[in-house]
Order: sequence, then structure tokens, then C-alpha cells
Amino acid sequence: MDKARDIHRDKVRQARKPLLAAKDVEFQRALETGADISAIVAEKQALRDSPAAAAISAATNVDELKAAWDTDLLGLSPYLP
Repeated sequence: MDKARDIHRDKVRQARKPLLAAKDVEFQRALETGADISAIVAEKQALRDSPAAAAISAATNVDELKAAWDTDLLGLSPYLP
């Protein structure tokens, strides 16, 4: 399971990379216009924290690990057929 968790975390990192890049653009635009950036900062932090999710560490089998994918944050699971 340790190796499976590592692979899952790598998939999370791959999925969040373009999401973080998009949030960086959104952040810069908000700074330029003087808009509130607190929600963007919180979303970026949630993306940064996603590989350390408790559900990943708590998973005891592959099905639980697949279920640990946060679709609200990361989008569609890579485990879907």
C-alpha cells in the first residue's frame, strides 16, 4: 500500500499542476484589479495540501485509495474507465 499511496500522490500532483497555474493567473489578475484574493489563496493552499490528504494516508486498500480522490478540488478521477 505504501507504493500505491506514492503513486496516488504523484497522480494528485500531476492533476493539480495545471490547476495551480490557472490559479496563479487568476491571482495576478485579481492583484492588478485590486480584487479580493483571499478565496484564490485558500484554493491554492488546498491544492498544495491535496497530496497530504488524510484519506490517502488512511486508505487500507486500493478501492479506498481511489475513493480518496477529491473530485471537487482535482476534477475527474484518473481511475475512471
